[in-house]
Amino acid sequence: QVQLVESGGDLVQPGGSLRLSCAASGFSFSSSAMGWVRQAPGKGLEWVSSIGSGGLSTSYADSVKGRFTISRDNAKNTLYLQMNSLKSDDTAVYYCARGWGMGQRGGQGTQVTVSS
Repeated sequence: QVQLVESGGDLVQPGGSLRLSCAASGFSFSSSAMGWVRQAPGKGLEWVSSIGSGGLSTSYADSVKGRFTISRDNAKNTLYLQMNSLKSDDTAVYYCARGWGMGQRGGQGTQVTVSS
């Protein structure tokens, strides 16, 4: 079964940085597009970023473009999201997902809180 374990969330000040990780198992990670989605308090799920199976193709939501970078290590079955210049609007639970776009979630998510 698909298992996705997110980590790296924390409380950070505006302008700060965080790196999220997602450990994947139960499917062929290296053959799968992957991505990140988030859910802010009281709001619906929002797609954040996607990356192709080989890591060459990436896409970002306008709200994070230029600040976030998605990457992957297929040897470690791990997906990453480097988040810089964080804003209060980035406060959310972040989930990794299998597939392009909203994808299939399989974990509990990791909380990112941006606040002074």
